[in-house]
Amino acid sequence: MMNKTARFLDYVEIKTKITSVFPFLMALAYLVSSSYTIDARRTLVFFIGMLFFDMSATTINNYFDTKKNNQKLKLSRLSAKVITALLLLISVFFGVYLVALTDVVVLLLGGLCFLFGVLYSFGPVPISHGPYSEIVSGFFYGFVIPAIVFYINMPVGGLLAYAVRGGVLTVQVCVVPVIGLLLLALVPFCLTANIMLANNICDTARDIAVGRYTLPYYIKKKALVLFSAFYYIAYFCVLVMVIAGFLTPLSLLVLLTLIPVQKNINKFNKKQIKEETFIISINNFLLVITAHIILIFAGGILLR
Repeated sequence: MMNKTARFLDYVEIKTKITSVFPFLMALAYLVSSSYTIDARRTLVFFIGMLFFDMSATTINNYFDTKKNNQKLKLSRLSAKVITALLLLISVFFGVYLVALTDVVVLLLGGLCFLFGVLYSFGPVPISHGPYSEIVSGFFYGFVIPAIVFYINMPVGGLLAYAVRGGVLTVQVCVVPVIGLLLLALVPFCLTANIMLANNICDTARDIAVGRYTLPYYIKKKALVLFSAFYYIAYFCVLVMVIAGFLTPLSLLVLLTLIPVQKNINKFNKKQIKEETFIISINNFLLVITAHIILIFAGGILLR
């Protein structure tokens, strides 16, 4: 039984779900620290649907990548298909349930996630095989997840409002909350994009051999410059949010994590080997976003 469980968890790459869970927790911490009331039912329904869809997207990616590259799965192809179908069905069920609890905006955002989750690995030119995977993964994990958490928990019209009258669609955007969301989302956007970028940097030679031309193929050594820049942008966004009053001064303590993060950046710049240094991007992700979440929450409790 344990062997089957281990193979399942490996197939869905359960360890990589930090890229969805932590942005979710960050958005919740921000809402709580800003004194918004959390709708427990909506939030739980979204979390379950999000997690199962993330796992299904991973299984689709693994299935088609191994098939295209003539690699073996740790499961039979039939079992892999059944697992993917079940994961998708569960995610769709909770997605539809959430739409029933909310409105068409959540349907549109969920549909967008579903579309790009499939196109990421499926089709004649999957997103993961081109130079856009960092941007796409950063956008959906870093921005869309917090955006949905905001939308389902804020008062009606607190983020945006829409109305259809006489065949005319009117959309009103609350500028200040949206700016706060964008700045907040840039942190997990950069951290998530760097996980994908580090993976593609380490796999460049192998990817080219199988006709996969990712971003590092096009920008060469500048990929390492971008790797460093993404971290600095994340820290800069925290600084701007504190200055603008979106976060309390306590969040500035996240800048202390720049010391170990910079050491990790230096290590990666010296050696880009999948088995040895790819883990640096994950360690940096956990280091920065964990501190960020704790400081957001603590600042809201102690200083608001």
